[in-house]
Formats: sequence, C-alpha cells, structure tokens
Amino acid sequence: MPPDSHNGDVPERNTPHLVLASSSPRRAEILASAGLRADVMPTDTIEDRLPGDRTPRDWALRLAMDKAASAARTTPAAITLGADTMVVIDGEILGKPLDPDDAVATLRRLQNRRHSVITAVAIDGPAGKWAGWSATAVRIRALTDREIANYVASGLPLDKAGSYGIQDRPFAPAERLDGCYLNVVGLPLCLTTELFRLAGLPLEAQCAGCESPSNSVAVRS
Repeated sequence: MPPDSHNGDVPERNTPHLVLASSSPRRAEILASAGLRADVMPTDTIEDRLPGDRTPRDWALRLAMDKAASAARTTPAAITLGADTMVVIDGEILGKPLDPDDAVATLRRLQNRRHSVITAVAIDGPAGKWAGWSATAVRIRALTDREIANYVASGLPLDKAGSYGIQDRPFAPAERLDGCYLNVVGLPLCLTTELFRLAGLPLEAQCAGCESPSNSVAVRS
C-alpha cells in the first residue's frame, strides 16, 4: 500500500493565483504536496442529482465543473479547481454516512468486495475550462466487528463518502486497488497535472501510488 505522504516536502511553485473550490482538507494537502498553495473557497453548489446526471461519472463531472465555475465568478483572474468524488457499489452511489450506525452498515457491506471510486476534477480560468475524471477499483479487506466499531468511534469515517479513508491508519481498509491511490483520497494528482498542462501550466509532480490510472480528459473552451 502506498505511503501516507504524497511527494514529501516540495517547495511552493511560482504559479498563478489558485483557488480550491472545496472544503476538503485532504484535497488541499494533496495540492500542497505538489508544491501548489491554494486559497480555499468552498462553494454553495447544490449537489442534488439532476436529469442530465445519467451516470456517477456524469454527476461527478457536472458537480466539479459547477464548483470551479462558481468560484471563478468570484475570482475571475484566478485558476479555480473543483472536484467531486463518488463511491459506487452495485450501481449505487454511497455518500457520507448519516450517522455512526450507517457507517458501520456501509463498512460491513464493502468488506471483501470490490467497488469503484470516481473523482472528477475541473479547472476554470482566464485561458479556458478543462475537466476530466479518474476511476479506481478498490477491494476492502475482511474487517472484524471490533475493527469497525473502533474505527467508527474514532470519527474518521463520518465525513467521507463510502465511510472510509484509504489513508486512515492504523485501520488501513484497502486490500487491493487498481488505478490511482490519490483518486481514492480525493484528488488524483495525475489527472490534475494533466489538466494544468492543458491550461499551459505544466507541473513536475509525481502521483504517489499511481499504477495504470484510468483517466479521461474532456476539453472545454
């Protein structure tokens, strides 16, 4: 399993003003690990599913783009970054747990099975708009009732889609993953750097624990 650290101590890069349209501390940490300092500006984007959100990927892409666009209206000279993560099993999207009992039930459902994690990323700036998505298949290991109870009691899974954080130690829920590790944490750095490259802002960042990522980029003017 990849280490918790992403890229070590990386000096901040001389980049244009970057705004992260998300309150996720994990996304801000991943950007910082790549040497990118971002001003955090969560948006009030409504996350309800709309008729055009036919698949989890479509839904995540639309939300990421809406978040980036909303922040861009407030800071038009900046590069804004929006993201959204979906955890999917049996065609059902698993959101954040409603309460501790819901987290316990979700973890019991996920154990010894594979599911998919999809994160969409969008950037919006003066030069244009770009968006894409990354998918990772994750298999959760066998979990004891005591492990689940202790993990839920820690509070760590209560703000996470799917009721777990792949990076959470010592719980370490993932037995295997196929794709980008940071995608499951919440921001695939491999995809993000590709979007920045398309925007004319190349980065020399390594995506730790990224094996054969399943990424797709859609260019929007």
